Amino acid sequence: MGRDLGLDGVVDHFTLNSDEAGWLRNKTGATRLGFAVQIKFLTWRGRFPRMRMELPPDAVEHVAKQVGVAASELGFYDFTSRAAKRHRSELRDLTGWHECTKTDLVKLVSHLVDVIWHDERREEQVRAELLRQMRAEMIEPPTAAQVTTIIRSALHQADERAVAEVAARLARAKDCTRRLDALVFTDPTGDDTAAVDGDDTADEDDTESVLADIKAHPGNVSLNSLLDEISKLGQVRAVGVPAKVFAGIGVQVVGAWRARASASSPSHLRRFAPEVRQVLLAALLFQRQREITDTLVELLNSTVHRINARAEKKVTEAFVAEFTKVRGKSGLLGKIAAASLGAPEGSVREVIYPAAGGEKTLKDLVAEMKATNAEFARSKREVFKSSYSNHYRSGLMKLLGVLDFRSSNDQHKPVMDALKLIERHKDSSTTYLPLGETIPLEGVVRKDWMEFAIFTPDKGPKRVMRTVYEACVFQALRDRLRCKEIWVVGADKWRNPDEDLPDDFEVRRAEYYEKLNKPRDAKVFIAQLQAEMRAELGALDTKLPKLPWVTISGKHRNGAIKFTEPEPQKEPKNLRKLKKAIRRKWGTVALIDILKEAALRTGMLKALAPVGTREAIDEAKLLERLLLIAYAYGTNSGISSVAAGEHGHSEEELRYTARRYLTAVGLKAAGVEIANATFAARQETVWGQGTTTVASDSTHFKAWDRNIFTEWHSRYGGRGVLVYWHIEKGSMAIHSQLLNCTASEVAAAIEGMMRHATTMQAEGNYVDSHGQSEIGFGLTRLLGYDLLPRIKQINKVKLYRPGREDEDTYERLADAMTRPIRWDVIENNYDQLIKYATAIRVGTASTEAILRRFTRTASHPVYQAMLEVGKAQKTIFGARYLRDRDLQREIQEGLNVVEGWNGANDIIFFGKSGELSSNRRDQQELSVLALHLLQTALVFVNTLMIQDMLADPEWADVLTDEDKRALTPLFWMHIQPYGEVRLNMGSRLKLAVPAPQEPDPEPEPAAA
Repeated sequence: MGRDLGLDGVVDHFTLNSDEAGWLRNKTGATRLGFAVQIKFLTWRGRFPRMRMELPPDAVEHVAKQVGVAASELGFYDFTSRAAKRHRSELRDLTGWHECTKTDLVKLVSHLVDVIWHDERREEQVRAELLRQMRAEMIEPPTAAQVTTIIRSALHQADERAVAEVAARLARAKDCTRRLDALVFTDPTGDDTAAVDGDDTADEDDTESVLADIKAHPGNVSLNSLLDEISKLGQVRAVGVPAKVFAGIGVQVVGAWRARASASSPSHLRRFAPEVRQVLLAALLFQRQREITDTLVELLNSTVHRINARAEKKVTEAFVAEFTKVRGKSGLLGKIAAASLGAPEGSVREVIYPAAGGEKTLKDLVAEMKATNAEFARSKREVFKSSYSNHYRSGLMKLLGVLDFRSSNDQHKPVMDALKLIERHKDSSTTYLPLGETIPLEGVVRKDWMEFAIFTPDKGPKRVMRTVYEACVFQALRDRLRCKEIWVVGADKWRNPDEDLPDDFEVRRAEYYEKLNKPRDAKVFIAQLQAEMRAELGALDTKLPKLPWVTISGKHRNGAIKFTEPEPQKEPKNLRKLKKAIRRKWGTVALIDILKEAALRTGMLKALAPVGTREAIDEAKLLERLLLIAYAYGTNSGISSVAAGEHGHSEEELRYTARRYLTAVGLKAAGVEIANATFAARQETVWGQGTTTVASDSTHFKAWDRNIFTEWHSRYGGRGVLVYWHIEKGSMAIHSQLLNCTASEVAAAIEGMMRHATTMQAEGNYVDSHGQSEIGFGLTRLLGYDLLPRIKQINKVKLYRPGREDEDTYERLADAMTRPIRWDVIENNYDQLIKYATAIRVGTASTEAILRRFTRTASHPVYQAMLEVGKAQKTIFGARYLRDRDLQREIQEGLNVVEGWNGANDIIFFGKSGELSSNRRDQQELSVLALHLLQTALVFVNTLMIQDMLADPEWADVLTDEDKRALTPLFWMHIQPYGEVRLNMGSRLKLAVPAPQEPDPEPEPAAA
């Protein structure tokens, strides 16, 4: 039988109405019950049941009571008999449902094309729309093969319609199609006979070089990279793709066209129909223009930062060297230290002064230190100016000519005016800016730079040093860009921040409030927050005397709170024995076989769809190649190494398949499939009830650094990237992200919770200290889930008061408390808070984009309101955390899970010493997502192995409570990740759980 629906589901979907009860009058016994369950199953699932096993047992019991027949009678009803078929025919006449005809197929395809042509290409979404329409039209689903045919036909026709629409727009743009064809044809007319015949090799190489340049990824932060990207942007703009050519066409559709163009060589593109070729190239240029613009902004920011960092390093080295030359300082320090230790209770005048040689010596030392600090800053500015003038100026000034900077805030008008000023004089060779110019200084030149920027002659007016002023302008520009107060036309990441917000918020305000489960009235929201604060603070204040692990006192040296971490949990005794038993039963299993078993059982690799529209690779061969490619990327061993194994696929075949099938979108979808399959396969008797919390943390991967993405990480001590994981309690990854080392982990934590796409209902997030902040607490409160951090410096945490009337309410907490929350700030900006939270929820902006707008502009009123919400929520959490030992252990155990996941990275990602050996960010991302897939495959198969092993009576009562608490499917003592790759599709792991068969289409259940 199927799974129970539960009381609500049974009542909603399996209660007979009066008409349906009337249809049963002439039926008795098993026939009566069988007829009744067919009625309700039809209205519930949109089709008839094929067998008794599909029926939920509690639903059968509910129907049986209504019709007065014992539920056991259903065993005598044959759903494949002639009588059952006659009953279905009778029900069709009674209800209006009918089988799918050829006419219906044509209409369904036409309907799908009308709905999806402009913005949808995901098969699962098209399938959902098809089944919804069939339910609306009361059409029974056809066979799985027919449904697949309908979906593929609709997708093909939808793409043809979209291509035709965009091609018509391109044709209306003067000479645009000719310039697009010129990217792949040596003859702009499209007559490429000479090139095909090999008579014009030089022109062919030049043509392919231009397209290759446009596709190329940027190098590392340098003047050459800056100039290359400027040239590349000029080449893209020269083609003249209209800015509105893709208006009304969904981002994923344009992205699919771009991926197809990127995967195709010029010779392949030449074979396409002209309209298709031109649309694909236009999509490539359209998205590359935005990406190159973003890259130029990144290079601008990184270049200014590099000039400053190198200046500081150079001056620091010089001053350290100079300091060591000064005699006597080290000895003086030693004398002072010895005197202090000898008389720790003595006064400074009595102990320190004599040891230092008198008060005058100390005053001279302080004066020298101050002079040294001022000289350090002055020298740093000199080096900065010199580095800018002698090397970087040419590239940065060219950048001003290709990027269009804008600002919506008049407060930053001085910087905008300064940009126009220095661009007007970019070719000048004079020392000073002209006297007749209005030169903005306030808000452009920092105070510590004024003495360098302004020259005061003995006679005449003050003059502004041109190159110094330019350097100041670029520093001011960088500061405004990073907080998006200044933005760039034509960019994506650095676009107008107003575009980050949902443009339909005014129209759909009520719906958006409902989706966030927030009251429309700000006063109600505030009252809820105040009530929670008072409840948690009151509970902590009451229980504090009985909590041996925490004391609060102003006498503590390092903060008012003194906190003792929970004691370690008892070590499990039988888990190692269980793992050894698994190894004895299944032997040492090759990692490729783990991946193969997971793929065959879950069908996850079907998510890797081709970027083109026609593929002639045999399905069995394709599956083998995708397994090998995923293994090559996920272990970092590379395609060349994997191609040398025993499987019958050449390196060229694997590389071709990787270009056509391996995409970030596909790998993410495959990860979602395997996560959902794991959740469905888990047995509650082994793993307990499903959890609603995940732990998240980052880990560092070394990476090649000839790109703008790889950065130095001070904590890990090397150049590389971060991978941010979201792992639930059962060691299953639900989301992963590739980040640069300076990215916000708070933003990454929120992004994973919002975008994981699995069936898990994530309601809480364990994070380390780097993953929390007051802004993070505020956003998570608005988004509707709990932020549960391990705060390392909890001794210094301040608890905010709910109101001024609570000044004397929490006496035991007084030393750790601070001012009241400013509720008026929240009330005045409540609607805007909801708008920003909605932007994150619906995906019009990334969390990082929102945080970037706030973090550097503390005066922003919405930022101030978000901070107040965050302070209130952090107070609620802090008070609860300090008094609740179980919560402390829960957070620690959750973070231990993600640390264990990070430890497995080194085992799985063994190739090339674990270094991401590509300078292309997209290739780095594919490697990380493939690693994600391999580790989730390991967890899935281990889950089945553990359940299979524990089903043996020998293990019935072996595991203790400590064992069950620490039981995890993330272990690898039975895995062989290394060695020659041997892929045998006929060999399967012997597991008690049967591999699933291909399911027939299943409509969504009818709404209650």
